[in-house]
Amino acid sequence: LGVCNGCQMMSALKSIIPGAEHWPAFRRNQVEQFEARFVMTEILDSPSIFFAGMEGSQVPIVVSHGEGRAVFDNSDDQGKVLSAVRYVDNKGEPTEVYPYNPNGSPNGLTAVTTADGRFTIMMPHPERVALNVNLSWRPPDWPAIAADGKPAFSPWMRMWRNARKWVG
Repeated sequence: LGVCNGCQMMSALKSIIPGAEHWPAFRRNQVEQFEARFVMTEILDSPSIFFAGMEGSQVPIVVSHGEGRAVFDNSDDQGKVLSAVRYVDNKGEPTEVYPYNPNGSPNGLTAVTTADGRFTIMMPHPERVALNVNLSWRPPDWPAIAADGKPAFSPWMRMWRNARKWVG
């Protein structure tokens, strides 16, 4: 898993990652500024081990980057990349429009994976929103505190559980 700078690094190493040959590079945001805030995303049906069982979920997440715009070597690569997560607007539709899409990536793309699902890269920060109390906004039915009195996990926690399940 490569998040933010790790996403950029793994993208730059795509020539040595099996199945990553169509991945984009991540360049300066179209708005020419650093973006650090909340956005909405949709998790797509993909082979990523991290997103297993999360397909179709629309979940808020933190972004914090100045160079997150996906740029492909060619249009053929854009058509062949395995998309895993995309930015959505206030109607739940994929978007390239600012501020819903903080960097201007095509089709709202913000995460890609390999065909075997072992390598996934993404610009937003799921590690920063593993608990509902970390969300500056959440649906009313997502409690901040669980029944046991501890902080409730956000839907992003499933990524980490999926990874743990995958390694056995």
